[in-house]
Amino acid sequence: MTRNAPPRAWQRMLSGRRLDLLDPSPLDVEIEDIAHGLARVARWNGQTRGAHIFSVAQHSLLVEEIARLARPGLSRQWRRAILLHDAPEYVIGDMISPFKAVLGGSYKDVEKRLLAAIHVRFGLPVAPPRPLTTLTKTADHASAFLEATRLAGFSSDEAMRFFGRPVAVPHAIDDWIEPWSADVAQTRFLARFAELDEAAPPMQARPA
Repeated sequence: MTRNAPPRAWQRMLSGRRLDLLDPSPLDVEIEDIAHGLARVARWNGQTRGAHIFSVAQHSLLVEEIARLARPGLSRQWRRAILLHDAPEYVIGDMISPFKAVLGGSYKDVEKRLLAAIHVRFGLPVAPPRPLTTLTKTADHASAFLEATRLAGFSSDEAMRFFGRPVAVPHAIDDWIEPWSADVAQTRFLARFAELDEAAPPMQARPA
């Protein structure tokens, strides 16, 4: 690095793209990079049971599945938005909530800019409608409760204090909790994205 040169604020992706964290361009966002990165980012700082990490890619699929079960008529575009709710973490990692609190607003600013670029890249509104945001948070908290109690060593009472009373989920969801390998998580994430992207109808004004 040249003396006094500004620090590098971009990351090179395996696709060859260079994504600027300070001013991310939608043109530098590729779903293959997102899937590859999220499949290798550990939830809970890796402090989970199992032979593999519980990746952000697997978490994202679980959240989208919980939302789909809660709202069976949800359009593919909005399910795609839910699948991508943690997509910025393919660049900035999954920072645990206590550390986010230490960093304050600067982390959130970077995260918001990245998510906005990702949404633009895939034809989603920068600011999703409030009902979708609420649904995403509900499904995210339900997923966190399941992960906390089944993988991360939390008691039910402790998890309830941090994530709220869990919504009811069918037993079939158990199949989504056992940690997958990175390759499996990446493949399933890409497959679900393609399924939700294929022949998508015009976007609706509100989740339906």
